[in-house]
Amino acid sequence: MAYDASSITVLGGLDAVRKRPGMYVGSTSARGLHQLVYEVVDNSVDETVAGFAKVIRVVIHKDNSVTVYDDGRGIPVDIMPKFGKSALEIVMTRLHAGGKFDKKAYKVSGGLHGVGVSVVNALSEKLWVEVRRDGKVYRQEYARGNPLADVSVVADGEGTGTTVEFLPDKEIFDSIEFSFEAISSRMRELAFLNKGLRISIQDERTEKSNEFHYEGGIKSFVEYLNQNRVALHPVIYVFREKDDVQVEVALQYNDGYNESVFSFANNINTIEGGTHLSGFKTALTRTINSYIEKNRLGDERMTSDDVREGLTAVVSVKVPEPQFEGQTKTKLGNSDVKGIVDSAISSSLSAFFEENPKIARLVVDKCLNAAKAREAAKKARDLVRRKTALESGSLPGKLADCASRDPDKCELFIVEGESAGGSCKGGRNREFQAVLPLKGKILNVEKARLNKILSSGELVILVTAIGAGIGETFDISRLRYSKLILMCDADVDGAHIRTLLLTFFFRYMRPLIEAGHVYIAQPPLYKITKDRKDHYFYNDDQLASALAMFGDVEVQRYKGLGEMNPNQLWDTTMNPEIRTLLKVTVDDAVEADKIFTVLMGSEVEPRRAFIESNARFVKNLDV
Repeated sequence: MAYDASSITVLGGLDAVRKRPGMYVGSTSARGLHQLVYEVVDNSVDETVAGFAKVIRVVIHKDNSVTVYDDGRGIPVDIMPKFGKSALEIVMTRLHAGGKFDKKAYKVSGGLHGVGVSVVNALSEKLWVEVRRDGKVYRQEYARGNPLADVSVVADGEGTGTTVEFLPDKEIFDSIEFSFEAISSRMRELAFLNKGLRISIQDERTEKSNEFHYEGGIKSFVEYLNQNRVALHPVIYVFREKDDVQVEVALQYNDGYNESVFSFANNINTIEGGTHLSGFKTALTRTINSYIEKNRLGDERMTSDDVREGLTAVVSVKVPEPQFEGQTKTKLGNSDVKGIVDSAISSSLSAFFEENPKIARLVVDKCLNAAKAREAAKKARDLVRRKTALESGSLPGKLADCASRDPDKCELFIVEGESAGGSCKGGRNREFQAVLPLKGKILNVEKARLNKILSSGELVILVTAIGAGIGETFDISRLRYSKLILMCDADVDGAHIRTLLLTFFFRYMRPLIEAGHVYIAQPPLYKITKDRKDHYFYNDDQLASALAMFGDVEVQRYKGLGEMNPNQLWDTTMNPEIRTLLKVTVDDAVEADKIFTVLMGSEVEPRRAFIESNARFVKNLDV
């Protein structure tokens, strides 16, 4: 089928892009900056989905310009009669112009914002594009979205494809410093979701590089997610197509207690779920219950929570006309997709269980055990509530609450130890700062079910203080503080406690992290007293500079928050006007899931390998 200028549809211009860039790429922060790369790569992936590209290469250059290459058909370059210009120029300079609007050119297409490369052009200081097709190489250059010359032939060339290189505009973005890890994560994700695609990324700033290629597609994705867990059976894979909607699902149970289910629509990570995920969950629950009933394996009906304990799954759909909704536009809303996914999973999984009774029994036993644990958790929750510990009207006695009742103004310091807690309570601003000291190391929730969590005194106190519930009952609208600040000692024990807390938030209160409510305090590591005045330093570089200036004075190394008096804690760590906080974010949920499993899971070997490979980066070792 011909892919030429007649395939290009034009819906609008670029007038408002530079005035309101956040409307088009989400923000002018790091998120929006990286969206530029993803919009260009999405065009290349569309060529892959359509069956015309096999290779994508991404290069981050030393000046933070980025090159994206693919071996697809190449953007059409012939003249569009309506505009009297090359189709390439129209695609690069007109909003909503491209082959995605012509379903003959692309059956399905990705791109969360759907604005494409024209917006990247508008928000770039400079950009050039080269197209290889018809035995020639065509090129055009732009400055902030404006073409500097007409499309021209610059060379003869074999093969087909498109190369785009752009430098983000410093006038638009807060910073143009790209994260290799963030882009690498997205490229790996795309390689998993598009079986056979080969994506490479190279960072000329650091010489880092990665290449991703998975012939197993999302089956390989699930194996990757479960590589540090004990899997109960081989990956179960489902593929169905109905009414031009492609459904692809891979799932595998492990012996753990946490659910790791990721959903995608047209290669977009639908972090808020949607109709495809609802269809999957409904079908999974019904199919397992039907198998139990048919084979008389139990009397109790499984809930959706029961059948997802220890489940790792990837649900991916390709939809011709996706409808995205939700706060971040990452929730699929197509109503027909739920039934299509439901039908695909029900029929395929039922057939698989009939053909593989041993695996079916492993899955059923896992779910039955989860149901028993759910009943135990319900009893534990009811018992705790009878003691009023989870009721909002009764706050734990060790919580030093603040005077304000406006969550947007309030912050909670979660502090390691009673001694540090005392200093924090003495140094805080009582109007808006609350303090909750925790005793020792909390329960490792990576190795525990909810019933055990609800019998842990320190965790119940923490849940009660935060006020938003836990797990499936979590409701972020009930959050009592806009900032939850983890304040731990700067030693190995402090790092361990911080990791335990982050594991708890990630597994049972993830919306807190996703909405940006979790922070890590940055108390000073060193103090130097010079001329009766205290000077505080937060890292080794600051200390070295100070020693070079002050000469040989005595250095105090803080290992515990309890070593600081209330005034010192306020001056260095708690005063909003001068303190530094690290915001905890989840840019890569897949990698976060993996690292929590490695660090806090039951398998020892992956943790040992992680420690050995990262030992050379340790700077302050407590021995």
